[in-house]
Amino acid sequence: MSSMPVPSQSSGNGALDGQHLHPVSPPPEEVVTMSDPVLSDAQSQAVGPGRGQADAVLRPPVAEVAMREADAAITAGQTVFDVKGLEVYYGGFRAVRDVSLDIRDRQITAFIGPSGCGKTTVLRCLNRMNDLIEGCRVEGTVDYHGVDLYDPKVDAVEVRKRIGMVFQKPNPFPKSIYDNVAFGPKLSGVRNRSELDERVEKALTQAALWDEVKDRLKSSAMGMSGGQQQRLCIARTIAVEPEVVLMDEPCSALDPIATARIEDLMQELKTEYTIVIVTHNMQQAARVSDRTAFFTAEVNPAGDTRTGVLVEYNDTQVMFSNPEDERTENYVTGRFG
Repeated sequence: MSSMPVPSQSSGNGALDGQHLHPVSPPPEEVVTMSDPVLSDAQSQAVGPGRGQADAVLRPPVAEVAMREADAAITAGQTVFDVKGLEVYYGGFRAVRDVSLDIRDRQITAFIGPSGCGKTTVLRCLNRMNDLIEGCRVEGTVDYHGVDLYDPKVDAVEVRKRIGMVFQKPNPFPKSIYDNVAFGPKLSGVRNRSELDERVEKALTQAALWDEVKDRLKSSAMGMSGGQQQRLCIARTIAVEPEVVLMDEPCSALDPIATARIEDLMQELKTEYTIVIVTHNMQQAARVSDRTAFFTAEVNPAGDTRTGVLVEYNDTQVMFSNPEDERTENYVTGRFG
């Protein structure tokens, strides 16, 4: 499946985010990326009422109607991602096969399963992070509010602005606490100091970090504890107001107290964001998630390679109390894995 070239600029854990993707049909004469400058106030008013600041980016005129339809679909409980027949290849090796699931708005969805079952690979498909891996190929469809993320006309960098990601190991930039959080908004074109101050305070407050750092915003982020650094990375991600936050084992390197704070934070954030989390901690999945997907790995009889496959996907309560597949029951009860 073809994909857009990825520019060299990547914002990593603080992947810039916004609210709405550009539609992909009908195709314009030339591909128009979604990294155009922000419209002026007068132009923004012409775009139409009821749109947020992140919507005021130049779009292909032919795409406007479909864009409005995608905007209207963003309602709590609606499907955000609709994944069908997803398969991921690294060169000739098939790492994941036959993954089909839907992820709903303002819910926490957990991916669980043994190591090597493709959880993180599938997660990275949701914001096209796998594009950065040479030789990686994605087949099937990954629709985001009805827009095919892998359509050649969709800019992968713009996708990551709408769908942020927090990684397993905290990775703050070697900058001040303030500059870490302000990095994304600045890159998006925000230059007004008062607006930047508001964005930084709001993000740090949402990340339950403001009271701890408000008196040392100019201090280096590298001097923070591991738990604080991970919350800072979450603040950096949400500072650009994404719709979706992907979390790849965000608590694996943290102690129980810091883990509990991150879990509490996820519950608070889901009132505004759709969250997808990969975790090896089944108790964590049971505590924080609304829906759970269980993956396992199939061993290739012709060699020692393994291919990830989705076994079962359901409400978390059902997955942990009355799963339909015996493999799910064996995993959640600790018989294997």
